[in-house]
Amino acid sequence: MSAVLDHTTAATAHAAAPRGCAGHRALRFLTAGSVDDGKSTLIGRLLYDSRAILADQLDTLHARAAGEPIDLSLLTDGLEAEREQRITIDVAFRYFATRTRKFIIADAPGHEQYTRNMVTAAAGSDAAVVLVDLTKIDWRAPRVQLLPQTRRHALLAQLLRVPSIVFAVNKIDAVDDPAAAFAAVRDALQHFAVEAALDALAGIVPVSALRGDNVTQRLGAVGTAGAWFDGPSLLELLEQLPTVQEHADGGFALPVQYVARNDGDGAGHQARTLWGRVARSHVRAGDTVQVLPSGQTARVQALQRGTGHAEADATDESAGHNRVTAGQSVGIVLDRQLDISRGDWLVAPQSLQATQRFAATLAWLDTEPAQVGRRYLVRHGHRWVQARIVAIEHRLDIHTLQRTDAHELAVNDIGEVTVELQQPLPLAPFADNRECGALIVVDPASHRTSGALLVRAA
Repeated sequence: MSAVLDHTTAATAHAAAPRGCAGHRALRFLTAGSVDDGKSTLIGRLLYDSRAILADQLDTLHARAAGEPIDLSLLTDGLEAEREQRITIDVAFRYFATRTRKFIIADAPGHEQYTRNMVTAAAGSDAAVVLVDLTKIDWRAPRVQLLPQTRRHALLAQLLRVPSIVFAVNKIDAVDDPAAAFAAVRDALQHFAVEAALDALAGIVPVSALRGDNVTQRLGAVGTAGAWFDGPSLLELLEQLPTVQEHADGGFALPVQYVARNDGDGAGHQARTLWGRVARSHVRAGDTVQVLPSGQTARVQALQRGTGHAEADATDESAGHNRVTAGQSVGIVLDRQLDISRGDWLVAPQSLQATQRFAATLAWLDTEPAQVGRRYLVRHGHRWVQARIVAIEHRLDIHTLQRTDAHELAVNDIGEVTVELQQPLPLAPFADNRECGALIVVDPASHRTSGALLVRAA
């Protein structure tokens, strides 16, 4: 397991960081944890202290406060039901920037009922900030027990390959001995991280989202009250985290999202452009690609950008404009007509094999349990196929982290399963590539999103 970020290392890295946002790609991170841990307030604090709140929004907050301290959670809890119940229900996205970096924040709900929304936010995030509420934990106990949602959200972030997980120990202003409380909870978090093999653990920091302690400025900069912690602030830590970079190695892969028919060339030929976002590696004009599931091959005649400009073959491989890499969208024109539609894949020849039976980790999100033999719909890339769970190998007990026998998976359970598809799909292990190895499970009767499948072996 990677070590928790060292205080000295973090401070040195922050001091040496290039100024200006050009040096870093925007960091997408989510806040997670149990309900009422202070996630929305923390995001509001980041926005407020970074001056990312519009004047009219700020005036509205002051008007509602009526002379009391403003409620920063209202900046993200936009639904009427969220304001009434004082909980986050849906995922809210907010944006802000510092002199060093731009940020895209996802405020995920903490209630178990809305775990599926947290999974949705985590699937595209570069980091997860898991809040831990000191007031809900008996930090004086000989063995400190973490809340179930703290453990569950950290495990889900790990399963979804979120590159960095940060534990923010919140509400240090609400305990009588914050130094001792933080030390006890930090030890419990480190013990849990070792047991759960949280390789993505990037740091553990104390904060007070309500008061602003150690959020954008270090505790030591606030006054003597922060003398017990000399590490980085939460914002300093976030400024140094890496962004997701899908593997550039391995064979090219692109799920076809849209097929556009081009104008004819005057001889009765109507070439088609196959649009999608590159999921793995890169593609150039002149490359040979294979269509899955048909298995036919063709040559890339031209690449087309969103501007409509087509780029033909180029012999100069150093020309960056002739290469489209993972994460970028492109339109591909092939040198011959093939039967290709939405949901097909373009891949490097023999780099992916279509399969109908595979092993996967299943995060179950539906109130109706996952059952062996029951049929579901799964989505991979842009294709829907029928599937059934052949076997449930075991279920993970989030309290003990032990594998237990199970015949079904209840809501919020995580288990290892074997799945059989009605039609073969080009799958790769999720550990190698997010898009090639992830499937969404949908109940065909209720049309609810029921689970997330992460391929272990195809």
